[in-house]
Amino acid sequence: MQANFTHIILIIFAAFGLYESVVLQERIYLDPDHIDYFVLDPAEFDPDSTNARIFQYSPFGRKKEAVYRRGIREEDGAPIIIASSDNSISTVTTPIKADPDIFRYIEWEWKIESVLPSGNMTKKEGDDFAARVYVTFDYDPSNLSFSDRIKYRLYRTFTSFEIPLRSLNYVWGNEPDKVGATGPNPFSDWVQYVVVQSGNENAGKWFTEKRNLFEDYRMVYGEDPPMISGITIMTDSDNTGESTRAYFGKITLSKD
Repeated sequence: MQANFTHIILIIFAAFGLYESVVLQERIYLDPDHIDYFVLDPAEFDPDSTNARIFQYSPFGRKKEAVYRRGIREEDGAPIIIASSDNSISTVTTPIKADPDIFRYIEWEWKIESVLPSGNMTKKEGDDFAARVYVTFDYDPSNLSFSDRIKYRLYRTFTSFEIPLRSLNYVWGNEPDKVGATGPNPFSDWVQYVVVQSGNENAGKWFTEKRNLFEDYRMVYGEDPPMISGITIMTDSDNTGESTRAYFGKITLSKD
């Protein structure tokens, strides 16, 4: 029985892309009285650091790991993170504590080489993306439905890892995933997708995206969001078994 639950837990962690095997550092508190925005700069990324303040690399147990490395954008020389996945999965995460009613906006730069041919956000076997930027929230387990509270307690019985219960997952969708579409992760509705880009039409081009976290959370969950607990980037292809590469620039959390 424990082996079965361990497998389920790994699926949930894979769905969130968070917290599987690295103990994250203390959250960075964004004090609204002292700052208006916070920038996650790829210039600070060190994939070999176990004490990273931002962009902390997190593998997934025994799964084959995606490769994240620091690079330079050809167009302007800006530092970027280059993420390559070949039937693999891992993440780069920044633990944050911020009020989404104040720090309402997330802005980021990204580019992909290609989407995944078999990718489809509605199917478990297609649940991979060339690029994801997503935000987790510090949701109170006591607010879960009865069935979800039971599920959560079972997960907690077999792991000491923190389990995010709410996540906005901004994705560069695959061909079947339409821009503007939203929906639950096929493994768990604790994760909700928002398709920002889709398909190969814009592959190879840099884009800057800006989203209202507060309104997006209300749109997909039907309620106001709790505190932000982290920001993650991910490139994964472990479900499709395919390969892709993505590029990430600065990520900014701001009041306006």
